[in-house]
Parts: sequence; structure tokens; C-alpha cells
Amino acid sequence: MSEFNNLKLEVADEIAVLTISRPAALNALNSETLDELNVALTEIEARDDVKVLILTGGPDKKDNAFKSFVAGADISEMVNFTAAEARAFGMRASVPFFKLMNMRQVTICAVNGFALGGGCEISMACDIRIASENATFGQPECGLGIIPGFGGTQRLARLVGMGRAKELIFTCDSIDANEAYRIGLVNKVVPCEELMDTAKAMAKKIASKGSYAVSIAKAAINNGYDMDIKNAVEMEANLFGITCSTHDKAEGMGAFLERRAANLTDF
Repeated sequence: MSEFNNLKLEVADEIAVLTISRPAALNALNSETLDELNVALTEIEARDDVKVLILTGGPDKKDNAFKSFVAGADISEMVNFTAAEARAFGMRASVPFFKLMNMRQVTICAVNGFALGGGCEISMACDIRIASENATFGQPECGLGIIPGFGGTQRLARLVGMGRAKELIFTCDSIDANEAYRIGLVNKVVPCEELMDTAKAMAKKIASKGSYAVSIAKAAINNGYDMDIKNAVEMEANLFGITCSTHDKAEGMGAFLERRAANLTDF
């Protein structure tokens, strides 16, 4: 794997933990970090020994692990952007964000503290979000005279509905983890000390299933979401057919009928 200035990567038991680590900036996303994320995610996707990726934030400069997941995009970099530079910055972020969304591995975001602006946006690019009890979510950009530029106006509405998305973006209000759970922004809220154990337990459960089938199911959900239902169901049937030609299908169904544990190895 490549060496990174702002990321830390650990891989064990088919689970990768990728930590965004800019302690002095509360893990804010700058161009260097976005480029490193793109490289890291590309390398992770190519690894057959990684079935699930957990994305989280590192501790602050006082070693507080629950201060900030990602406090936002780096305003010190953005302050003098021209219109063209701002657009390029948004498009730069879209590359790793779409990788999180579309890579064959399942992506779980473990949110430990502030998930504001770009932090909320990168969490929404992941498949599943687990929040610590002290997590805070928000899109404060309109209060700075701009709009979300890393997909916030699009992914937030798709996750929580247009009305709630408009309220959060227009008012710039932050919400706590329990409210994020209530409106469907996160899948689960847990005590701070249980965050990574919970994320790893879910990752382990997912990794124990048919990983090729899970990757196909992920693609079906993503690609079918904006299709009309007739074409989406036809796409699903086609993908269902593909999975029925695999080793894992024969092994999984055979194990079920023989009442034994399946050895699912496709990926």
C-alpha cells in the first residue's frame, strides 16, 4: 500500500479500517486528503483480502478520539477560491466519494464526533453509518455564503427526504446522533466506547456472507434506485441470474440442503 500523510490504514480479518487523520484541523478535508483517499480506496478495492471497509476519524491534537469525525472541508484552503477553483474542488471530492459508494466492498462509516459539511457528505457516500452518541451532523455551508459542494444537496435528500434535507441545509442547524437516527441519516447509535466494536461486528457479519453476492446486491441497489421499477426489477432478475451461475450459489444452496455451514469463497 502507498504511504499517506493524512490517512492511516489497518487490515485484519478481511476488514480494513481507514482513518482520516489531520489532528490539528479536526480531520477537515483538503485537496491532499481527498487525493490520498482516492489512492487508498483504489488500492483497497483491488484487494481480495478486504471484504468490508470501515471509515472513521482520528483523534484531535489533544488525543480526544471523539472530538471529530471530519469537521468539514478545509475552509483555510477554500477561502480564496475562484468559481472555477471551487468547482474543481467539488469534482475532486466526487471521485473518492463515488468510490466509497460504488466499490465492491461494503463501506461502513463509524462517526465519532463532528460530521459537518464535508464530514456529513463523506459519511453519506458510505453504505452504512454508525454514530457514537456524541456525534453531530450538519450542513452549515449556507451560513458561509456557499452551498454544499461535495454532494450534500443530492445525497441528503435521497437519504432523509427532500423536506428534511431542505430544512437542514437552509437553516444550517446541526443535529445530534439520536435525531440523525430518527430521520434515517444513520443506521445505528451506540455509546462512544462501543463504536468501533459495533462497526467491526457488523463488518465481520457482512464479510461472513457471500461476498460476491453482497457486491452484486450493492450494485443492484445503487443502480436501481433512480430507475423506474419495471426496468429496475428486470435488472435485478438479470443480476440474480448471474449469481446463480457461481460457485457460491452451488455451495450455499448445497450446504443449506445438507444442513452444514457453507464455505463461500467468491469475490
